Amino acid sequence: MHDALAWLDAAVRANELTEDTARNIQRWLAPAFREYHQPFLELIARRDAAELTRLFWTRIPFGTGGRRGAMAELGSATMNRRTIAESAHGLAVYVKRLTTIPSISETRPSDDDEEKPGFGNRPASDCLALVIAYDTRLRSREFAEVTASVMAAHGFRVYFYPAPRATPQLSFSVRGLGCQCGVMISASHNPPDDNGFKAYWSHGGQVLPPHDRGIIECVDAADDIPSENFAATVATGRIVMLGDDIDRQYLEAVCAQSLSSDRSIRALYTPLHGVGESSVYRVLRLAGFEGVEIFEPQRSQDGRFPNVPDHLPNPERPAAFGPAIEAAKAGGYDVVLASDPDADRIAVAVRQPDGSFACLTGNQLAALLTDYALAQRRALGTLSPEHYVLETLVTTPLVETIARSYGVDVVSELPVGFKTMAAVVEERGAERFVFATEESIGYMAGDYCRDKDAALGALWTLELAALLKRRGQTLCDRLRELYRQYGVHLEAQVSREFPGPTGVTRIAALIRRFREQPPARWGDVPLHQVRDYGRHEVRSLPDNSATAALAVSAGDLLLFDGAGGGLRLTVALRPSGTEPKIKFYIFVQAPPEADVDRSLERSQRLLNSAQLELQAWLAG
Repeated sequence: MHDALAWLDAAVRANELTEDTARNIQRWLAPAFREYHQPFLELIARRDAAELTRLFWTRIPFGTGGRRGAMAELGSATMNRRTIAESAHGLAVYVKRLTTIPSISETRPSDDDEEKPGFGNRPASDCLALVIAYDTRLRSREFAEVTASVMAAHGFRVYFYPAPRATPQLSFSVRGLGCQCGVMISASHNPPDDNGFKAYWSHGGQVLPPHDRGIIECVDAADDIPSENFAATVATGRIVMLGDDIDRQYLEAVCAQSLSSDRSIRALYTPLHGVGESSVYRVLRLAGFEGVEIFEPQRSQDGRFPNVPDHLPNPERPAAFGPAIEAAKAGGYDVVLASDPDADRIAVAVRQPDGSFACLTGNQLAALLTDYALAQRRALGTLSPEHYVLETLVTTPLVETIARSYGVDVVSELPVGFKTMAAVVEERGAERFVFATEESIGYMAGDYCRDKDAALGALWTLELAALLKRRGQTLCDRLRELYRQYGVHLEAQVSREFPGPTGVTRIAALIRRFREQPPARWGDVPLHQVRDYGRHEVRSLPDNSATAALAVSAGDLLLFDGAGGGLRLTVALRPSGTEPKIKFYIFVQAPPEADVDRSLERSQRLLNSAQLELQAWLAG
């Protein structure tokens, strides 16, 4: 131990390790980390500064979707048993501080315990309780058991899914079981080496401020962490294995969101080796879509994602479900659907007249589903001016335009993430809530959960596709009609990654450059203002002087607005809340006109030039 500390000091002086890295390493040399000392000291003995930097350059933070990162056996910068245990411990300590509900050890069984099969031995509201689910990723089950063991040691009754389940089902379960919180072990669409810990609050949405900061403080203060033996705690009934009844209730709750009886459509669905068969596919079959089949090569639950191109299971990438599209061409399917590994997001490809398939963007499908939901609700007589639609600041403005044409309210100035939209539903009530969406293929409706759900998106997509097929149309045909009515809206997204110890600094420098030296033009389009949500102000361009205040807080989000040649252009940039990257969003809007092809050509030309301009900025 003495030699290890001496070498750390020398490595910092020689600039082989940063001071932050050395501080994180020293923390792991404390007695609380004793179970890791042998492999840890062996690693230090090898004097492998590069590997130590990879494992300890930071303390993996809570972001937009909780804690997420690469897995390893140890290290403050990775997802491992210790960082998972710290996350569970921090959540438990914080929840206990806020509630007077007793722990399970302080309660007594009630007479009707046996009347609640599958929901544990007593109502969750009688004691501290949480529910845990996990996806198909490598080590997800292990990390879920670590979480359960820590939470049980803190006196929580733990409801545990014995097999992989979808993130929206976790949200549904938190609400249905009356839990104070929930945990989902998943890294969504990240590469196979990643995993994550997503914390949910009692309303079924992800944790919001100030609770996220409170949990982080408790995580950072973690020293010795209590834990119990998982199998033994299951045997005592304090970890309760959930049964099929809650699966059925979730599936029925999604099916209850149906807005149409049209079911005649042929669709090929791929879960990309994730949990989607347990949610998306079962919902579609239960809803009566007999023409839906699973793409077999990507059906198995396998966290290595072996049959996904590049092993990257992100359905936003057309390449991810390219193999399913090729099978759909040969099989005569009308639509291809793909969900990400934890089945909270859904992507769609549509057969064209020539037999090829067009991949819809998240924004395009968002516009189609917004119009579908509002049209069906109006036809059913269940729509009023008090109903509302939600979208984020980086989602297509076409959603708001469509919604306002139906005379409903729209909340569009929202930060990225469904946790914020879930909070709005909690505040305004679910009775008048119609639909929530964001550009990254996420869709939410109803009162059954407070997160995006691939099953809901798939249900409405196939209902709309079947309705249109009966009329001799496709989803692409309907999209052109929306463009003709409301104007062409095109969008593109560019991401740039900045991994490692210098990533945060480089991202901050790039944002500072755009903030302090903003472009006056974007290609041929003059920019007239920037909306700076980090500084809560609107500034005019080119002088970059403040003209108005912004009440909404959305982190370091910048939106540059301009217009030229009858087209509107917006370029947005924001740092990712879950990955070491910065994201750029480009929006082009054209006014309504009968010649959609001409409008599309003009808009696409501007979109292409804006992307080239962005590449030049990034290279400069």
